[in-house]
Amino acid sequence: EKLGPGAVNHEAFSMLDDIDATGGMILNGHIVAIRGLGGVHLACDATNADAVAELRRRKGRKGKAFALMARDLGVVREFCEVSELEARTLSGPEAPIVLLKALPNALPEAIAPGLDRLGVMLPYTPFYHLILRRIGRPVVMTSGNPSGQPQCTGNQETRDRLASIADFACLHDRDIANRIDDSVVRVDLGRVRVLRRARGYAPASLPLPPGFSRQAQVLAMGSELKNTFCLVKDGAAILSQHIGDLEDAATHADAARNLALYTRLFDHAPDLIAVDLHPQYLSTQAGRALAGDRPVVAVQHHHAHIAACLAENLRPLDAPAVLGIALDGSGYGSDGTIWGGEFLVCDYRRFARVGCFKPVALPGGAAAVREPWRNAYAHLMAQMGWAEFAMNFSDLAIFRRMSDLPRATLDAMIASGTNSPISTSCGRLFDAAAASAGLAWDKQDYEGEAAMRLEAVIDAEAMLEPEDLAYPFAIPLIGGKGMPYIEPLGAWRAMLGDLVLGTPPGVIAARFHRGLARAIVRMAERLVEDTAIDTVALSGGVFQNATLFALVHRGLEDLGLTVLSHARTPANDGGLALGQAIVALAVSQPEEAPCALESRAGSSRSRTPAESLPPSR
Repeated sequence: EKLGPGAVNHEAFSMLDDIDATGGMILNGHIVAIRGLGGVHLACDATNADAVAELRRRKGRKGKAFALMARDLGVVREFCEVSELEARTLSGPEAPIVLLKALPNALPEAIAPGLDRLGVMLPYTPFYHLILRRIGRPVVMTSGNPSGQPQCTGNQETRDRLASIADFACLHDRDIANRIDDSVVRVDLGRVRVLRRARGYAPASLPLPPGFSRQAQVLAMGSELKNTFCLVKDGAAILSQHIGDLEDAATHADAARNLALYTRLFDHAPDLIAVDLHPQYLSTQAGRALAGDRPVVAVQHHHAHIAACLAENLRPLDAPAVLGIALDGSGYGSDGTIWGGEFLVCDYRRFARVGCFKPVALPGGAAAVREPWRNAYAHLMAQMGWAEFAMNFSDLAIFRRMSDLPRATLDAMIASGTNSPISTSCGRLFDAAAASAGLAWDKQDYEGEAAMRLEAVIDAEAMLEPEDLAYPFAIPLIGGKGMPYIEPLGAWRAMLGDLVLGTPPGVIAARFHRGLARAIVRMAERLVEDTAIDTVALSGGVFQNATLFALVHRGLEDLGLTVLSHARTPANDGGLALGQAIVALAVSQPEEAPCALESRAGSSRSRTPAESLPPSR
């Protein structure tokens, strides 16, 4: 049917069947809303640059990549490289979106601006098979919603919400009981790794590791961003599908509907509820409101990340502690500051923070998450200050850009801490590096854009350069005697020096990734030295960076360490609820023997309502 303004010849239109009509509209450059299995898609011809650009404009999606659907593997290979494992994954019953290496100039740049990979899936319903056979070329198949809102599911909802985006709609009369997005996966180091767990994977249950109670029922509320929730019952964890960012009111309401649906379907009545330590997270507040008289366990964000990795890898409850490396954008620390680059010695019940990235201010607070220039300024001022920067690098474009900033205001904010919290975020370091290399400056259109652009430009030959060309990171002690941290001053001087020499961004990106990975491995080596720890767990959204992940993983294995990582659950916040649930279950069970972590400085344990939370900042 026709959506939005404009006339259509209904007599001619009705002579075509739905397949021909939909395919013809797409081939003629129109945008069509198609009601599918778990929601509505917006479709257009992926080879038509004008149609792709118009879809971006109408949907309000400036830069985030569009997913593609192709008829078969033969068509996919016309615009992407496809390995044997990637081909099997595309063709499997889960039919996820698989991130594939794009062939140069095969499709319009506007599909995935600034990126070197495309998200591709094959048809997974009879209608999609027929429509892709009719069209014969790749089709943009993105979620049917204005950007940032939940995907439409109903016919009238599609007419109401998508009339300003789609020209036509192809609808059906089967109710969609459970809104669910397409899953996203990537093949790294020979394994299929889930980045967004939804259709095809959720709500398949995950077995609990040995030693965990089969009687207790737990509800974990997940994170604020990339929200999922998790139910534990009968010795299994049921991780919900990807829900989205709870800051959006419609997404928050959708999370409540999904939780009610799962509770009914799985006959779940939780004995205790797990939440993030951050008291202002909407998921935390919702969990406390649901709890009533039931106990609530508040789990530190990065401890939950590592616990999720341990649980997926079925590490027993009473196994020895591991070194967890949790790298992401931000998480509420047990000291009330913002963490994001953490080295934790931990098991399921407790953790000790034994290393971190250098604490740097976030001028503007939440604005620093969206605007990479803020992180570049904060890092450079924290590393060398304006005098050294101006003396040595005044010929650079980044110096001229920073000269135009309201420096006095920024410096005052950082000095006083006014709306400039200190953070050890690894994600913000990537933002700063991308901004300095000229790849992202003003504003990110989606989470992780700057870091993804930095990885996408990596020069493959530069990855083979001598080790001494990788950017140098040091590992001093905080205050000269405290916890070790990763210090990027040497890396910044080397990067800016390369910019002076006119070094291409791809070489800069390669040297940054190699240097940072080497520092992470050196830190791990230092922290496990003279201990019995032989296992390292990697988690957090930064490890979705395939280059950094591979370098760190191989470096740790070269040290003889066992490396645990995510595959069936996301390393990002989409897997956090599993970690919360497993920590809550662990602390609710009696401990067989005292844990070695009790004697370590900085040891923390997950908190119940009787214990005070650190103040919000």
